Amino acid sequence: MALFTEAFVTALVLGAITAGVPLLLAGLGEQMSQKAGVLNIGIEGMMLAGAYAGFLAAFESGSLWLGFLAGLMAGMAVAALMALFAVRLGMNQIVVGIALTLGAEGLTALMHHAQFSQSYPRLPAPDALAVPLLSRLPVLGPAVFTQPPVTYLALAMVAVLAFVYRRTHFGLALQAAGDAPAALDVAGVDVTGTRCVAVLCTGALSGLGGAVLAEVGAGIFVPFITNGAGFIGIVLAMLARGRPLWVLAGALLFGACLSLTTALQVAGVDVPTDIVQMLPFAAVMIALMLFGRRAGLPAALGLPYFRGER
Repeated sequence: MALFTEAFVTALVLGAITAGVPLLLAGLGEQMSQKAGVLNIGIEGMMLAGAYAGFLAAFESGSLWLGFLAGLMAGMAVAALMALFAVRLGMNQIVVGIALTLGAEGLTALMHHAQFSQSYPRLPAPDALAVPLLSRLPVLGPAVFTQPPVTYLALAMVAVLAFVYRRTHFGLALQAAGDAPAALDVAGVDVTGTRCVAVLCTGALSGLGGAVLAEVGAGIFVPFITNGAGFIGIVLAMLARGRPLWVLAGALLFGACLSLTTALQVAGVDVPTDIVQMLPFAAVMIALMLFGRRAGLPAALGLPYFRGER
């Protein structure tokens, strides 16, 4: 039986995009935080909060866009705690991030049990937006150019952030906050404020990624639905060396690993699900071994900064 059939390739590409968009948003958010010198381990919790709030808002209102907005705001709410404790109070960033993730896991599981313990409601499939002409291309047309609008929005964020990092004063301030916060302080820019803005943006993107995961990818919320997606986002940000386009490439790669089970089923190949589900995490370990040593991380990453310090 031929493996690389049209149905298999289409299913694999479509699955890679569907699974990769939440990873892309989380990775882009973490990249901004790391540029500013904050190692945001809490994005798994931000994604979970966004997934639950997004699903609940979409289920109650019937609007996926209200769900995306709710997910974005929930992620920012968790990020605000990260900004308070890790940035303004200078507490250990890793400890705070782990605490926020554990707290979000417990809170979302408890709230889900209280509201949906007797049922697991599902959301309707999102409407897809077909790009004229390109959507008619064989194989890749239906998979790449017939997507929900939020997918195109996520892809546009790659170009937007690349422009921000290279062409704006805010992008330069982010870079300085991570590489030389004392020099940024001397230049008269508020290092703490810059880092707080970066963390809040991280929460917004991660929360939106969680909402996309629940509303578009799964159509349902279950406890621990992110299943390590936030930690994969951290790895993507570390390996991308400050380049949003590299985050996109990594997200599609790990998304393809996550979607391989469905693609193999379409091709009629019987592979144990447990083996296929190991692939994303095996890919993470291989990527770290191959490229981890060359990852260009900011000099002040993970280090607190207080105004006036040199």
